[in-house]
Amino acid sequence: MNASDVDLANPDLYVTGVPHEVFTWLRHEDPVHWNAVTSGRGFWSITKYDDIVAISKNPEVFSSAREHGGHRIYDENIVGTAGMGAEETDAPFISMDPPEHNQYRRMISPGFGPSRLKALEGQIHDRVCNILDRLGARKECEFVTEVAAELPIQVLAELLGIPQADRLKLFDWSNSMIAEDDPELRKGPEETAADVRAMIEYSGRLWDERVANPGPDLISMLIHPDADGEVMSKERYLGTFILLVAAGNETTRNSISGGLITLARFPEERQRLADDPTLYGTAAAEIIRYVSPIMHMRRTALADSVVRGKTICRGDKVIMWYVSGNRDEQIFTNPFGFDPTRAEATQLGFGVGQHFCLGARLAELQLRIFFTEFLRRYPKAEPSGPIRRMRSNFVAGIKEMPVRLH
Repeated sequence: MNASDVDLANPDLYVTGVPHEVFTWLRHEDPVHWNAVTSGRGFWSITKYDDIVAISKNPEVFSSAREHGGHRIYDENIVGTAGMGAEETDAPFISMDPPEHNQYRRMISPGFGPSRLKALEGQIHDRVCNILDRLGARKECEFVTEVAAELPIQVLAELLGIPQADRLKLFDWSNSMIAEDDPELRKGPEETAADVRAMIEYSGRLWDERVANPGPDLISMLIHPDADGEVMSKERYLGTFILLVAAGNETTRNSISGGLITLARFPEERQRLADDPTLYGTAAAEIIRYVSPIMHMRRTALADSVVRGKTICRGDKVIMWYVSGNRDEQIFTNPFGFDPTRAEATQLGFGVGQHFCLGARLAELQLRIFFTEFLRRYPKAEPSGPIRRMRSNFVAGIKEMPVRLH
Protein backbone atom coordinates (compact mmCIF):
# COMPACT_ATOMS: atom_id res chain seq x y z
CA MET A 1 0.00 0.00 0.00
CA ASN A 2 1.18 3.50 -0.80
CA ALA A 3 -0.13 5.69 2.02
CA SER A 4 0.40 8.84 -0.02
CA ASP A 5 -2.37 7.68 -2.35
CA VAL A 6 -4.94 7.58 0.48
CA ASP A 7 -6.77 10.67 1.67
CA LEU A 8 -8.52 9.82 4.94
CA ALA A 9 -10.51 13.04 4.72
CA ASN A 10 -12.26 11.78 1.58
CA PRO A 11 -15.79 10.80 2.68
CA ASP A 12 -16.09 8.38 -0.24
CA LEU A 13 -13.72 6.04 1.62
CA TYR A 14 -16.40 5.32 4.22
CA VAL A 15 -19.49 4.73 2.06
CA THR A 16 -19.05 0.94 2.09
CA GLY A 17 -17.75 0.79 5.66
CA VAL A 18 -14.69 1.85 7.63
CA PRO A 19 -11.48 1.24 5.61
CA HIS A 20 -9.91 -0.84 8.37
CA GLU A 21 -7.26 -2.23 6.05
CA VAL A 22 -5.90 1.32 5.60
CA PHE A 23 -5.87 2.05 9.32
CA THR A 24 -4.27 -1.32 10.08
CA TRP A 25 -1.47 -0.57 7.61
CA LEU A 26 -0.94 2.87 9.11
CA ARG A 27 -0.78 1.52 12.66
CA HIS A 28 1.96 -0.86 11.60
CA GLU A 29 3.90 1.18 9.05
CA ASP A 30 3.24 4.90 9.61
CA PRO A 31 1.27 5.54 12.83
CA VAL A 32 1.90 9.31 12.69
CA HIS A 33 1.10 9.91 9.06
CA TRP A 34 1.04 13.17 7.11
CA ASN A 35 -2.11 13.28 5.00
CA ALA A 36 -1.83 15.73 2.13
CA VAL A 37 -5.02 17.12 0.60
CA THR A 38 -5.76 18.41 -2.88
CA SER A 39 -6.49 21.93 -1.66
CA GLY A 40 -5.50 23.65 1.55
CA ARG A 41 -3.33 22.38 4.36
CA GLY A 42 -3.06 18.68 5.15
CA PHE A 43 -3.14 17.03 8.56
CA TRP A 44 -1.44 14.46 10.75
CA SER A 45 -3.30 11.16 11.19
CA ILE A 46 -2.77 9.61 14.64
CA THR A 47 -3.79 5.93 14.55
CA LYS A 48 -2.29 4.32 17.70
CA TYR A 49 -4.21 4.10 20.97
CA ASP A 50 -1.44 5.38 23.26
CA ASP A 51 -0.71 8.40 21.05
CA ILE A 52 -4.40 9.33 20.96
CA VAL A 53 -4.57 9.17 24.75
CA ALA A 54 -1.40 11.23 25.20
CA ILE A 55 -2.51 13.95 22.79
CA SER A 56 -6.01 14.06 24.27
CA LYS A 57 -4.57 14.65 27.73
CA ASN A 58 -2.26 17.47 26.64
CA PRO A 59 -4.50 20.47 25.85
CA GLU A 60 -1.64 22.88 26.53
CA VAL A 61 -0.02 21.68 23.29
CA PHE A 62 -2.97 20.20 21.38
CA SER A 63 -5.98 22.49 21.35
CA SER A 64 -9.69 21.89 20.72
CA ALA A 65 -10.58 25.58 20.87
CA ARG A 66 -12.58 27.08 18.05
CA GLU A 67 -10.17 29.99 17.65
CA HIS A 68 -7.51 27.45 16.63
CA GLY A 69 -9.83 25.46 14.35
CA GLY A 70 -12.04 23.42 16.67
CA HIS A 71 -12.72 19.68 16.83
CA ARG A 72 -13.43 18.80 13.16
CA ILE A 73 -11.20 18.49 10.09
CA TYR A 74 -12.61 21.74 8.72
CA ASP A 75 -11.87 24.99 10.57
CA GLU A 76 -14.74 26.04 12.83
CA ASN A 77 -13.28 29.53 13.22
CA ILE A 78 -13.92 29.97 9.52
CA VAL A 79 -17.18 28.11 8.94
CA GLY A 80 -18.86 28.60 12.33
CA THR A 81 -20.63 26.37 14.82
CA ALA A 82 -20.84 22.81 13.52
CA GLY A 83 -20.03 24.10 10.08
CA MET A 84 -23.18 26.16 9.94
CA GLY A 85 -22.03 29.75 10.36
CA ALA A 86 -24.32 30.26 13.34
CA GLU A 87 -22.95 33.61 14.45
CA GLU A 88 -25.64 33.99 17.10
CA THR A 89 -24.10 31.17 19.14
CA ASP A 90 -20.88 30.91 21.06
CA ALA A 91 -18.59 27.90 20.78
CA PRO A 92 -19.93 24.69 22.35
CA PHE A 93 -17.75 23.37 25.15
CA ILE A 94 -16.41 20.57 22.93
CA SER A 95 -14.60 23.38 21.10
CA MET A 96 -12.96 24.84 24.20
CA ASP A 97 -9.78 24.18 26.16
CA PRO A 98 -9.31 24.20 29.94
CA PRO A 99 -9.99 26.02 32.13
CA GLU A 100 -12.98 27.40 30.22
CA HIS A 101 -13.97 23.92 29.08
CA ASN A 102 -13.90 22.62 32.64
CA GLN A 103 -16.11 25.45 33.85
CA TYR A 104 -18.89 24.64 31.40
CA ARG A 105 -18.44 20.92 31.86
CA ARG A 106 -19.11 21.34 35.59
CA MET A 107 -22.33 23.15 34.79
CA ILE A 108 -23.61 20.36 32.51
CA SER A 109 -22.34 17.22 34.22
CA PRO A 110 -25.05 17.02 36.95
CA GLY A 111 -27.59 16.43 34.18
CA PHE A 112 -25.84 13.12 33.43
CA GLY A 113 -25.02 12.09 36.99
CA PRO A 114 -25.90 8.73 38.59
CA SER A 115 -29.09 9.97 40.23
CA ARG A 116 -30.36 11.45 36.96
CA LEU A 117 -29.57 8.24 35.05
CA LYS A 118 -31.27 6.14 37.73
CA ALA A 119 -34.39 8.26 37.36
CA LEU A 120 -34.32 7.77 33.58
CA GLU A 121 -33.79 4.01 33.61
CA GLY A 122 -37.45 3.03 33.94
CA GLN A 123 -38.51 5.59 31.35
CA ILE A 124 -35.92 4.30 28.87
CA HIS A 125 -37.14 0.74 29.37
CA ASP A 126 -40.73 1.81 28.75
CA ARG A 127 -39.72 3.66 25.59
CA VAL A 128 -37.79 0.64 24.30
CA CYS A 129 -40.81 -1.59 24.89
CA ASN A 130 -43.15 0.89 23.17
CA ILE A 131 -40.87 1.15 20.14
CA LEU A 132 -40.59 -2.63 19.81
CA ASP A 133 -44.30 -3.18 20.50
CA ARG A 134 -45.06 -1.16 17.37
CA LEU A 135 -43.30 -3.81 15.30
CA GLY A 136 -45.95 -6.31 16.39
CA ALA A 137 -45.71 -9.66 14.64
CA ARG A 138 -43.90 -8.31 11.60
CA LYS A 139 -41.04 -10.36 10.25
CA GLU A 140 -39.04 -7.43 8.86
CA CYS A 141 -38.57 -3.71 9.44
CA GLU A 142 -36.47 -0.76 8.30
CA PHE A 143 -34.37 -0.76 11.42
CA VAL A 144 -32.79 2.70 11.36
CA THR A 145 -35.85 4.92 11.08
CA GLU A 146 -38.32 2.63 12.86
CA VAL A 147 -36.13 1.55 15.77
CA ALA A 148 -32.57 2.85 16.15
CA ALA A 149 -33.36 6.52 15.53
CA GLU A 150 -36.39 6.56 17.78
CA LEU A 151 -34.86 5.68 21.14
CA PRO A 152 -32.11 8.33 21.44
CA ILE A 153 -34.27 11.12 20.07
CA GLN A 154 -37.08 10.26 22.49
CA VAL A 155 -34.63 10.14 25.40
CA LEU A 156 -33.13 13.46 24.31
CA ALA A 157 -36.58 15.07 24.28
CA GLU A 158 -37.11 13.67 27.78
CA LEU A 159 -33.81 15.12 29.00
CA LEU A 160 -34.53 18.54 27.51
CA GLY A 161 -38.09 18.58 28.80
CA ILE A 162 -39.66 19.21 25.39
CA PRO A 163 -42.79 17.61 23.86
CA GLN A 164 -42.17 14.26 22.18
CA ALA A 165 -43.94 15.65 19.14
CA ASP A 166 -40.95 17.99 18.65
CA ARG A 167 -38.42 15.16 18.52
CA LEU A 168 -38.57 14.98 14.72
CA LYS A 169 -37.36 18.58 14.59
CA LEU A 170 -34.31 17.56 16.61
CA PHE A 171 -33.72 14.60 14.32
CA ASP A 172 -33.85 16.73 11.20
CA TRP A 173 -31.60 19.43 12.67
CA SER A 174 -29.07 16.81 13.74
CA ASN A 175 -28.86 15.46 10.20
CA SER A 176 -28.32 19.00 8.91
CA MET A 177 -25.30 19.46 11.16
CA ILE A 178 -23.66 16.06 10.71
CA ALA A 179 -24.39 15.02 7.12
CA GLU A 180 -22.68 17.86 5.29
CA ASP A 181 -20.79 15.43 3.01
CA ASP A 182 -23.72 13.20 2.10
CA PRO A 183 -25.46 14.40 -1.08
CA GLU A 184 -28.66 12.61 -0.14
CA LEU A 185 -28.94 14.19 3.29
CA ARG A 186 -27.15 17.46 2.64
CA LYS A 187 -29.35 20.48 2.21
CA GLY A 188 -28.62 23.59 0.20
CA PRO A 189 -26.99 26.59 1.89
CA GLU A 190 -30.28 28.48 2.24
CA GLU A 191 -32.12 25.47 3.69
CA THR A 192 -29.26 24.74 6.06
CA ALA A 193 -29.16 28.36 7.23
CA ALA A 194 -32.93 28.21 7.76
CA ASP A 195 -32.49 25.07 9.89
CA VAL A 196 -29.89 26.79 12.04
CA ARG A 197 -32.11 29.84 12.52
CA ALA A 198 -35.05 27.60 13.42
CA MET A 199 -32.91 25.71 15.93
CA ILE A 200 -31.65 28.91 17.52
CA GLU A 201 -35.16 30.34 17.70
CA TYR A 202 -36.52 27.12 19.19
CA SER A 203 -33.78 26.84 21.81
CA GLY A 204 -34.18 30.56 22.57
CA ARG A 205 -37.88 30.06 23.30
CA LEU A 206 -36.97 27.21 25.64
CA TRP A 207 -34.52 29.53 27.40
CA ASP A 208 -37.21 32.15 27.95
CA GLU A 209 -39.72 29.56 29.18
CA ARG A 210 -37.26 28.02 31.67
CA VAL A 211 -36.18 31.42 32.97
CA ALA A 212 -39.81 32.07 33.89
CA ASN A 213 -40.72 28.51 34.92
CA PRO A 214 -37.73 26.29 35.69
CA GLY A 215 -38.23 22.55 35.95
CA PRO A 216 -36.20 19.35 36.50
CA ASP A 217 -34.96 19.26 32.89
CA LEU A 218 -31.45 19.78 31.56
CA ILE A 219 -32.19 23.20 30.05
CA SER A 220 -33.40 24.59 33.38
CA MET A 221 -30.23 23.29 34.99
CA LEU A 222 -28.06 25.02 32.38
CA ILE A 223 -29.59 28.48 32.63
CA HIS A 224 -29.97 28.77 36.40
CA PRO A 225 -27.05 29.22 38.79
CA ASP A 226 -25.32 26.03 39.92
CA ALA A 227 -24.00 25.38 43.44
CA ASP A 228 -21.04 27.67 42.74
CA GLY A 229 -23.23 30.45 41.39
CA GLU A 230 -22.07 29.95 37.80
CA VAL A 231 -24.52 30.97 35.09
CA MET A 232 -24.29 30.06 31.40
CA SER A 233 -24.66 32.95 28.99
CA LYS A 234 -27.44 32.71 26.42
CA GLU A 235 -24.90 32.64 23.55
CA ARG A 236 -23.00 29.78 25.19
CA TYR A 237 -26.27 27.99 25.97
CA LEU A 238 -27.26 28.10 22.29
CA GLY A 239 -23.97 26.48 21.27
CA THR A 240 -24.40 23.86 23.99
CA PHE A 241 -27.95 23.09 22.85
CA ILE A 242 -26.71 22.48 19.29
CA LEU A 243 -24.01 20.14 20.60
CA LEU A 244 -26.44 18.20 22.80
CA VAL A 245 -28.84 17.64 19.91
CA ALA A 246 -26.13 16.37 17.56
CA ALA A 247 -24.22 14.26 20.09
CA GLY A 248 -27.29 12.90 21.84
CA ASN A 249 -28.77 11.65 18.60
CA GLU A 250 -25.97 10.51 16.31
CA THR A 251 -23.78 8.45 18.63
CA THR A 252 -26.48 6.29 20.18
CA ARG A 253 -28.49 5.85 17.00
CA ASN A 254 -25.49 4.57 15.08
CA SER A 255 -24.30 2.46 18.00
CA ILE A 256 -27.65 0.68 18.04
CA SER A 257 -27.62 0.11 14.27
CA GLY A 258 -23.94 -0.83 14.23
CA GLY A 259 -24.48 -3.00 17.29
CA LEU A 260 -27.11 -5.08 15.53
CA ILE A 261 -24.77 -5.60 12.57
CA THR A 262 -21.96 -6.57 14.95
CA LEU A 263 -24.06 -9.10 16.86
CA ALA A 264 -25.24 -10.65 13.60
CA ARG A 265 -21.58 -11.11 12.59
CA PHE A 266 -20.86 -12.89 15.86
CA PRO A 267 -23.88 -15.16 16.45
CA GLU A 268 -22.18 -17.16 19.20
CA GLU A 269 -21.50 -14.02 21.21
CA ARG A 270 -25.02 -12.81 20.51
CA GLN A 271 -26.31 -16.07 21.97
CA ARG A 272 -24.12 -15.60 25.05
CA LEU A 273 -25.80 -12.25 25.62
CA ALA A 274 -29.27 -13.66 25.12
CA ASP A 275 -28.48 -16.45 27.61
CA ASP A 276 -26.80 -14.24 30.22
CA PRO A 277 -28.23 -10.70 30.54
CA THR A 278 -25.61 -9.83 33.20
CA LEU A 279 -23.13 -9.43 30.34
CA TYR A 280 -24.92 -6.44 28.85
CA GLY A 281 -23.05 -4.02 31.10
CA THR A 282 -19.65 -4.76 29.54
CA ALA A 283 -21.17 -5.57 26.14
CA ALA A 284 -22.40 -1.97 25.75
CA ALA A 285 -18.83 -0.63 25.94
CA GLU A 286 -17.66 -3.37 23.57
CA ILE A 287 -20.31 -2.37 21.04
CA ILE A 288 -19.04 1.22 21.20
CA ARG A 289 -15.46 0.02 20.73
CA TYR A 290 -16.34 -2.17 17.77
CA VAL A 291 -18.61 0.37 16.05
CA SER A 292 -16.73 3.60 16.94
CA PRO A 293 -19.70 5.80 15.95
CA ILE A 294 -17.55 8.96 16.05
CA MET A 295 -14.53 8.05 13.96
CA HIS A 296 -12.22 10.93 14.78
CA MET A 297 -11.63 14.15 16.66
CA ARG A 298 -9.22 16.94 15.79
CA ARG A 299 -6.69 18.98 17.73
CA THR A 300 -4.45 21.84 16.58
CA ALA A 301 -0.81 22.05 17.69
CA LEU A 302 -0.05 25.17 19.71
CA ALA A 303 3.68 24.42 19.80
CA ASP A 304 6.16 22.23 17.95
CA SER A 305 6.25 18.68 19.33
CA VAL A 306 7.58 15.25 18.39
CA VAL A 307 5.39 12.14 18.26
CA ARG A 308 7.07 8.84 17.32
CA GLY A 309 9.92 10.72 15.71
CA LYS A 310 7.69 12.96 13.57
CA THR A 311 7.85 16.72 14.13
CA ILE A 312 4.40 18.25 14.42
CA CYS A 313 4.68 21.99 13.86
CA ARG A 314 2.76 24.76 15.54
CA GLY A 315 -0.53 25.28 13.67
CA ASP A 316 -0.69 21.75 12.25
CA LYS A 317 -3.99 19.88 12.30
CA VAL A 318 -3.84 16.61 14.25
CA ILE A 319 -6.60 14.08 13.60
CA MET A 320 -7.02 11.36 16.23
CA TRP A 321 -8.67 8.34 14.62
CA TYR A 322 -10.68 6.68 17.40
CA VAL A 323 -11.84 4.08 14.91
CA SER A 324 -8.22 2.99 14.50
CA GLY A 325 -7.17 3.23 18.15
CA ASN A 326 -10.09 0.97 19.06
CA ARG A 327 -8.56 -1.78 16.89
CA ASP A 328 -4.98 -1.34 18.10
CA GLU A 329 -3.46 -4.83 18.28
CA GLN A 330 -1.03 -3.76 21.01
CA ILE A 331 -3.92 -2.77 23.28
CA PHE A 332 -6.79 -5.14 22.52
CA THR A 333 -6.61 -8.91 22.23
CA ASN A 334 -8.21 -10.01 18.95
CA PRO A 335 -9.34 -6.42 18.23
CA PHE A 336 -11.40 -7.44 15.20
CA GLY A 337 -13.37 -9.90 17.30
CA PHE A 338 -16.32 -9.09 19.54
CA ASP A 339 -16.06 -10.05 23.21
CA PRO A 340 -18.93 -8.98 25.49
CA THR A 341 -16.75 -9.71 28.54
CA ARG A 342 -13.77 -7.64 27.37
CA ALA A 343 -12.05 -6.00 30.33
CA GLU A 344 -8.96 -4.47 28.76
CA ALA A 345 -8.20 -0.79 28.15
CA THR A 346 -11.07 1.67 28.01
CA GLN A 347 -12.40 2.01 24.48
CA LEU A 348 -11.95 5.40 22.79
CA GLY A 349 -15.38 5.80 21.24
CA PHE A 350 -16.32 8.43 23.82
CA GLY A 351 -12.99 10.21 23.75
CA VAL A 352 -10.53 10.42 26.63
CA GLY A 353 -9.22 13.01 29.06
CA GLN A 354 -11.00 16.30 29.69
CA HIS A 355 -13.19 15.78 26.60
CA PHE A 356 -14.55 12.37 27.63
CA CYS A 357 -18.18 12.39 26.54
CA LEU A 358 -20.53 13.54 29.31
CA GLY A 359 -23.33 11.41 27.84
CA ALA A 360 -21.26 8.21 27.75
CA ARG A 361 -23.04 6.52 30.64
CA LEU A 362 -26.44 7.52 29.25
CA ALA A 363 -25.52 6.03 25.87
CA GLU A 364 -24.35 2.79 27.51
CA LEU A 365 -27.54 2.66 29.57
CA GLN A 366 -29.64 2.96 26.42
CA LEU A 367 -27.63 0.24 24.67
CA ARG A 368 -27.87 -2.08 27.66
CA ILE A 369 -31.62 -1.67 28.03
CA PHE A 370 -32.28 -1.79 24.30
CA PHE A 371 -30.38 -4.96 23.50
CA THR A 372 -31.61 -6.72 26.64
CA GLU A 373 -35.19 -6.27 25.46
CA PHE A 374 -34.50 -6.57 21.73
CA LEU A 375 -32.63 -9.89 21.94
CA ARG A 376 -35.24 -11.25 24.32
CA ARG A 377 -37.80 -10.73 21.58
CA TYR A 378 -35.64 -11.21 18.48
CA PRO A 379 -32.62 -13.36 19.40
CA LYS A 380 -31.65 -14.01 15.78
CA ALA A 381 -32.43 -10.67 14.13
CA GLU A 382 -30.04 -9.77 11.32
CA PRO A 383 -29.74 -7.45 8.31
CA SER A 384 -31.74 -8.78 5.39
CA GLY A 385 -30.73 -6.43 2.58
CA PRO A 386 -28.28 -3.73 1.50
CA ILE A 387 -26.96 -1.50 4.27
CA ARG A 388 -26.78 2.13 3.17
CA ARG A 389 -24.13 4.13 5.02
CA MET A 390 -23.65 7.85 5.41
CA ARG A 391 -21.00 9.48 3.26
CA SER A 392 -18.94 10.90 6.11
CA ASN A 393 -15.40 10.85 7.47
CA PHE A 394 -16.70 11.81 10.93
CA VAL A 395 -19.71 9.66 11.81
CA ALA A 396 -19.96 5.93 11.12
CA GLY A 397 -23.57 6.55 10.15
CA ILE A 398 -26.13 4.12 8.78
CA LYS A 399 -28.98 5.61 6.79
CA GLU A 400 -31.02 2.53 5.98
CA MET A 401 -30.92 -1.13 6.95
CA PRO A 402 -33.66 -3.71 6.39
CA VAL A 403 -33.67 -6.24 9.23
CA ARG A 404 -35.24 -9.69 9.44
CA LEU A 405 -36.68 -9.95 12.93
CA HIS A 406 -37.82 -13.58 13.05
